[in-house]
Amino acid sequence: MAADLTEVPVWRPVRGGNAFEITVARLAQAIRLGLVAVGERLPPERELAEQLRVSRVTLREAIAALREAGYLESRRGRAGGTFVVHSGPTTGPAPDAGTLARAMGDQLHDALDFRRVLEPGAAALAAGRPLSAAQRSRLVACLTASRERDPTTRRVNDSRLHLAIAAASGSESVAAAVADVQLRLDQLLAAIPVIRRNLDHSDAQHTAVVDAILAGDPEVARVGMEEHCDGTAELLRGLLG
Repeated sequence: MAADLTEVPVWRPVRGGNAFEITVARLAQAIRLGLVAVGERLPPERELAEQLRVSRVTLREAIAALREAGYLESRRGRAGGTFVVHSGPTTGPAPDAGTLARAMGDQLHDALDFRRVLEPGAAALAAGRPLSAAQRSRLVACLTASRERDPTTRRVNDSRLHLAIAAASGSESVAAAVADVQLRLDQLLAAIPVIRRNLDHSDAQHTAVVDAILAGDPEVARVGMEEHCDGTAELLRGLLG
């Protein structure tokens, strides 16, 4: 499922004096999170430059840098554009969850605590504001995709659902922070063992949160997301010691 890139929080306006570096980072973040998956096309150059609020020259330079790094490929013709061809460098077998957790050190607990405070608030905000038909449809589509059990796509689809909820909060800052914490935990969550009962439980929690958002019930949405974040944190801490 291609992401609805009009609401991707990493496309927020670039601010500060390092426009080129920040633009490269935003594009790379979207690719690493799977918001623009391998084989998918970036938004049109003019649209993306407008959303990032950078010049088309800066955007082209950033795309060229990622093309040289092997992330992107430009294609000509009617079906042309800039396509993702690689989601990041690999240097041998992927590290296991324990190795990743040790590398994160205290940052792991910080990220889990931050997520536990942040994402329930995002869900409550989303439930407390009027949502457009497009936003409601996107939440339902992301929820449906998140239930897929294919290990090659589940992590990406899970992340897209959390980012869709964050985007529905209406807060650019909250959406950006959720994108950042998802990125910090992405490799670790992808590396933990697949436990069917945990997947069933996660699917049920996702459904409860989205149902509460669509029903306009902030408290149920908040509590549901708190339970979901707590469950993920407990699983990680239990598996990783």
